[in-house]
Amino acid sequence: MEKVLIANRGEIAVRVIRACREAGYRSVAVYADSDAEALHVRLADEAYGLGGVTAAETYLSIEAIMTAARAAGADAIHPGYGFLSESADFARAVEVAGLTWIGPSPEAIEQLGDKVTARRIALEVEAPLVPGLDRPLADAAEALSFAEDHGLPIVIKAAYGGGGRGLKVVRELDDVADAYESATREAVAAFGRGECFVERFLDRPRHVEVQVLGDGHGGVLVVGDRDCSLQRRNQKLVEEAPAPGLTDDQRDRLHQAARDICAAVDYRSAGTVEFLLGEDGTLTFLEVNTRLQVEHPVTEMVTGLDLVQEQFRIAEGIGPSVRETPAPQGHSFELRINAEDPGRGFLPSPGRIERLSVPGGPGVRWDSGVEAGDTVQPAFDSMMAKLIVHAADRDTALARARRAVGELVVTGPATVVPFAATVLADPAFATDGFAVSTQWIETDLLPRLASQPRPLPVADPSLERFAVEIDGRRVTLGLPATLLRGLASGTSAPDTPSADDNADPGAVLATAPGVLVSWLVEDGATVSSGDDIAVLDAMKMETRVAAHRAGTVRHRVAAGDLVAVDQPIASIDE
Repeated sequence: MEKVLIANRGEIAVRVIRACREAGYRSVAVYADSDAEALHVRLADEAYGLGGVTAAETYLSIEAIMTAARAAGADAIHPGYGFLSESADFARAVEVAGLTWIGPSPEAIEQLGDKVTARRIALEVEAPLVPGLDRPLADAAEALSFAEDHGLPIVIKAAYGGGGRGLKVVRELDDVADAYESATREAVAAFGRGECFVERFLDRPRHVEVQVLGDGHGGVLVVGDRDCSLQRRNQKLVEEAPAPGLTDDQRDRLHQAARDICAAVDYRSAGTVEFLLGEDGTLTFLEVNTRLQVEHPVTEMVTGLDLVQEQFRIAEGIGPSVRETPAPQGHSFELRINAEDPGRGFLPSPGRIERLSVPGGPGVRWDSGVEAGDTVQPAFDSMMAKLIVHAADRDTALARARRAVGELVVTGPATVVPFAATVLADPAFATDGFAVSTQWIETDLLPRLASQPRPLPVADPSLERFAVEIDGRRVTLGLPATLLRGLASGTSAPDTPSADDNADPGAVLATAPGVLVSWLVEDGATVSSGDDIAVLDAMKMETRVAAHRAGTVRHRVAAGDLVAVDQPIASIDE
C-alpha cells in the first residue's frame, strides 16, 4: 500500500490520516459539500469532493467514493466506522477494483454484519444467548407474536449496521408495531437496508465488549475488553477499559466466545464482539461490529497497541504485532464530546464552534474532527471529538478525567460536557458501588440535567457547481450556495430563519435540524396537546415532534424536506 483513501469524515478520518502519515502512506480525504473546509480535508495529502450534501449522496455512495479513489490513484481504502464501514458490497467493490480493503473480507462482513446470521454462528459455537428469532421479521405482526410468546421487554434491531440506530426497546404490546416501523425507517436511513429482527431484552444490563484482531486465516487475537454501559438512545457516551467488576470466569467466557465467533468466519482486521451482562449475571451475545470502534482508544491506552497500525499490518499481510492477549496496564476512560443538549433529552445541537480550549497534561489524549471556527453539521453524526484519559488504576483515572473535563471549554453548540462532569462525580459510577446500566442515563440521570442555550441555525452548506475555463482548460468550480445568493442580492449574510417566523403562537417548531421523515397526522386532522404529529431524522436519529396545543393541524413543509431547528413545520389552529 502506498496511498490510502479514507472513506469517512470527522474524527475517525483525522485519526486514520495521522496513522497514515506515521506509517509512511499518503492519505486521501473525501468530503461532502458541507465538509469542504473540514479538519480531515485540511490534514490529508489530497482531498476529493463527493458532489453532494446528504450522506446518501456522499459517504454512503459507493459510486462516488470509488470515482474519487480512481481520480486519486489510491491503492487502498480504509472505511473508518459508520457509513459504509460494514458494507460487504463496498468491500467487494474495492477488492474487485484491485484495491486493498483495510477491513474484514466481504464474506465475513456478510456473515457477522447480518445480526441474524451472526446469532446463528454464536449458537453454533455455544456463545451465551437469550431467546430470539434466527431470521429477519416479516412484518410488525410477527414482532407482536414474538412478544406475546416470550414476554416483554423485547428489542427490535436492524439486522445490518450498529451504533444504536434502528434499535428499539419495547415494553408495551401497544408499542410493538410503531417500534418496528421506526426501527425499519432508521435502518434504511442509516444503512440502506431495513431488515430487522427481534429478541428478548435484558432489563438494566451492562454493555461489555471484546476487541479482537483476526489474521484472516482462522487466527484470532483477543486484545482486551471494555465496558460501554453509559448510553443514551442505545448509543454510547462513556467507555472504559478494562471492563470493571467482571469475575475471572465471566471474562474468560467473554474472551473465548468472541474468539470462537470470529474464528468461525476466518475474521480479518480489527473487530468488536459485543455482549450484554444482566443484573443476575446472565450473559448474552449482542452483535459483532466488523470495523474499528469509536471507543478503540481506551484499549490502545491500556495495551500500548495502535489498532489502526495493526489494521495496516494485517492488510499488508504481515499480521498483528503481538501473539498473546496483552495484560492491561492501568485504566482508561473515553468521553464522547457530542454536540447535543442533555437537558433537552440529548437533542442534537449543530452549530459553529466559537471557542475550543482542550485539556492537556499527563495521561490525556484528545481525538478530534474539529477546531475552533469549524461548524458541526446537522446532516451527520453529532460527535465532535473524544477525550481519553489513562492512569494507573480506575480511581486515579476518574480523578484525571474530572480534571480534564474541568479544563475543557466549548462554546457555540450545546455539548455533553456538563453531562460528563455529572457522571464522573456520581456515586453510581464510582469504583466502589459501580451500578450503572444501559438505561441508567435516561432513568436516573436525565431528570437532573439542565438545558443549554441553543446555537444559531447552520447556514445552507451546499455548493453550487459550474464549469469555468482556466488557462484554456475546462474545470468545475464549486462555490457556497449562500455566497452566490448573497452576491446576487448584494449581501453576504447567510440564510437564517427570521425571528418573525416564530411569532405565530400556533406554529409547531422543529425541535432539531434534519429531515422531516413523515407526518403522523394528516393535514387538517384534529389533535390534542402532547400528541406526536411528525418524525424528524436529526443527525441520524429519529426525533418526534409533539403538538404544543389542541386544534387542527396545517402542514407547512412536506415529508422529505430539510428543516432548521425552530423552523415552523406546521400550524395548529385552536
